[in-house]
Amino acid sequence: MRAFATAIALFTLLAASAQAQSLDGKGLFEQKCAVCHIPHRPTKEDRAKMVAPPAMGVMYHVKERYTSPEAAVDFVVDYVIDPKREKAVCMERSIRRFGLMPSQKGNVSEAQLRAIAAYMVDTFPPAGFRHPKMGRGLPVR
Repeated sequence: MRAFATAIALFTLLAASAQAQSLDGKGLFEQKCAVCHIPHRPTKEDRAKMVAPPAMGVMYHVKERYTSPEAAVDFVVDYVIDPKREKAVCMERSIRRFGLMPSQKGNVSEAQLRAIAAYMVDTFPPAGFRHPKMGRGLPVR
């Protein structure tokens, strides 16, 4: 009986470890988001190939509108699952260029999306970032 309890405990620990790894926001962002939303300031070569706004630009606009990290995460989760023009925070010219993001419902779980959104809120835009079209940085909060 003791061996059975030890096996159950080990299985539980391994399952929790696997779930924690699957909810690594940075890894999930790189796997599921960075193919479209590049994580760096775009170079001239990047600009010609971009299919979506860079992550730092998107998060610049998210943080302009949603000043608490929790509100920003909630917005990202909601928008990625159910994107609508009236919800969009990007500039109109970005929407004209790239269109609306397709819904990722079924491609990412809510738990994964929350981990991705928390990583994005913590990471983008980097300190000192100035929006190239707006000429200003975010206020310090």
